[in-house]
Amino acid sequence: MQLAKLGRGRQQQQQQLADPDSDDGAAAVASQDAHSDDNDSYDDAYDDFVVGSTRGMAVPARFFASPLLLDMVVREAQASGGGGGGGFTASLQQLANVATLPGIVGASIGMPDLHSGYGFAIGNVCAVDMEGGSGVVSPGGVGFDINCGVRLLRSSLSIEDLFPVRDKLADALFKAVPVGVGIEGSLRLGAADMDKLLTGGMAWLEEKGMCWPEDREVTEEHGCFPGADASKVSPRAKARGAAQCGTLGSGNHYVEVQVVDEVFDAEAASVMGLGKKGTVCIMIHSGSRGLGHQVCTDYLSAADRAMAKAGLRLVDRQLAAAPLSSSEGRDYLAAMAAAANFAFANRSLMAAQVRGAFQEVFKSSPAKLGLHQVYDVSHNIAKKELHTLPDGSQRQLLVHRKGATRAFPPGHAELPAAYRGIGQPVLIGGSMGTASYGAMQRSFGSTCHGAGRALSRSAAMRGLDSKQVLSQLSQQGIALRIATKKLAAEEAPASYKDVSQVIDTCHAVGISKKCVRLRPVIVVKG
Repeated sequence: MQLAKLGRGRQQQQQQLADPDSDDGAAAVASQDAHSDDNDSYDDAYDDFVVGSTRGMAVPARFFASPLLLDMVVREAQASGGGGGGGFTASLQQLANVATLPGIVGASIGMPDLHSGYGFAIGNVCAVDMEGGSGVVSPGGVGFDINCGVRLLRSSLSIEDLFPVRDKLADALFKAVPVGVGIEGSLRLGAADMDKLLTGGMAWLEEKGMCWPEDREVTEEHGCFPGADASKVSPRAKARGAAQCGTLGSGNHYVEVQVVDEVFDAEAASVMGLGKKGTVCIMIHSGSRGLGHQVCTDYLSAADRAMAKAGLRLVDRQLAAAPLSSSEGRDYLAAMAAAANFAFANRSLMAAQVRGAFQEVFKSSPAKLGLHQVYDVSHNIAKKELHTLPDGSQRQLLVHRKGATRAFPPGHAELPAAYRGIGQPVLIGGSMGTASYGAMQRSFGSTCHGAGRALSRSAAMRGLDSKQVLSQLSQQGIALRIATKKLAAEEAPASYKDVSQVIDTCHAVGISKKCVRLRPVIVVKG
């Protein structure tokens, strides 16, 4: 595998990552970086890299990294001989594999939080042409947790208001939000209501008085992905989700009470209501639970069948993809949209639970406490979007974002009126005990979604001590409530990359702009 860097002078530097005598791969392909050569503000330490290693690559495979993040992905590839964390292929190889998909345009792009996943790396963005007839959709390019995403609430409270009741609030949140593997919530959805929720998303909840009307206005796709068809979601998937709407789950999902720790862009932060240091916020990170997982499982099998019918052969079976023109491809997109709507509803119900816990502790209504939604954004989705290609033509593309965030620029018609002047808020979570960021897109495309794992879950459990992790968080002034304490090592800060490195890279290469940093004070996990 070869790696090439293009710096300010476009001088290509190559690094061999595998057997130099191997004829497995294409030569590294040079691609234009995100900066003009005369951009004096560009920090050459952060760059745009290309990798080539797989026969049949139709486009380059590119990723953004700082020197530290580059070293981490290179060491992963060198140490594994192609295998990555958790039994998956190394993330650089996965980027190259995705570049072979039928109908792909532009490049297979990796974000700075890149790490190995199922088929696609987590942090991989891939766009396929919807108009040329050859495009495909890959369930692995969305992932098992469809519309895993982040919702951010702000408040009129300050850190001074929070500290006297911090532990009481932590207990109230842990009681209010159902957490843990397989946990069930208080809402039980019958068949008819499940179908209405899958089709209508947050609009159905609003009709039932379960979410604030204003919340939909500051949610990606207004809380309802178009094209959702509940009939394309299997009975098994619906059964798994029937009692899980309004539950956090486990793993890297969390509810955090945070405070504005630093403001980088005063104008944008003020528009979002985050302009004052010490302001209390709440970040909710979860997805479509068992329903989304089952949808992905069902359609990976359907994609295998579709490939057999179409005579498609891919370099990795985990890339299983269905032609967009096939019934399997159309059905997956309809079921995926339905699962995404379930995820929006899931985060909405947890937002209601959070507002209730604050009301209980502070003895004031959520409205008086200013618990308004800043934004809700998806991290795992495939979306139909109109994009301008390098030759100036506009094409309808299906953009796969797996562990990546949509980031529309100022003035975009799909943005809420309040944010058209500053661009879409991009919510980027940290690891347990580290900072989160609010970022704002200034250029075309996608950006990162979080810190990105540095250790697989099994490696973290082997190498880190959960009791020590809990002690360190307590010493940092973080009130942690976790359902399974022995698993704390899985989500320890040391299990993840440095989120500040990730954010600084995105900022330096021009794909998103730092706005505010949020520091955790309370963490609730499964």
